[in-house]
Amino acid sequence: MHIPGSFREDRIEQLHALMTTHPLGLLISYGASGLQASPTPFTLYPREGELGVLRAHLARANPHWKVLADCRDCLVMFQGEDGYVSPSWYPSKADDQRAVPTWNYIAVEARGKPAIIEDPAWLRRQLNDLTAQHEGVRPQPWSVADAPEDYIASQLKAIVGIEMPIEDIHGKWKLSQNKSGRDLQGVIDGMADRHDPHGNPELAKRMEGG
Repeated sequence: MHIPGSFREDRIEQLHALMTTHPLGLLISYGASGLQASPTPFTLYPREGELGVLRAHLARANPHWKVLADCRDCLVMFQGEDGYVSPSWYPSKADDQRAVPTWNYIAVEARGKPAIIEDPAWLRRQLNDLTAQHEGVRPQPWSVADAPEDYIASQLKAIVGIEMPIEDIHGKWKLSQNKSGRDLQGVIDGMADRHDPHGNPELAKRMEGG
């Protein structure tokens, strides 16, 4: 991922926060069968390893896991808020018309060596942790233990686990930081306008928060 200096985000707490709030990562690898990509929800363990550890699972029917077994390096991409930026939002456009559209977004890429795990106890923990992460906000959270034991046992046989200690991590926060103060504010205002066809209030909040 090309990251100009003005868009670089290296604060590990910010990178981890995006990975936690947008956990659907795109797992990308290259092997004998060429490029493989699998969208899958990851659970981040930020206090493990130097940069954190990612854990997930794939369906056993997905051939991607067999490629990962021999993979020395893979990439997981996490995508946060994004949106189109209209030149009409730049006050400077009225001065000389020197403006073009662009796209604002935030993204994190994490690299590491994946390990394939088929141990039922590990897989159950991964399912428990993933479920707790997302069900915890519900008034009556669902738990893996709520399902019949024989059903869960059959589900565990249908998946394989992935564990990837993060060896390298980078973030790109492309939020109009390269624009003048008034043009930056113009984009924030445009994004915040719910009546604008390209309005994106969540991205506006992200821009205001840095």
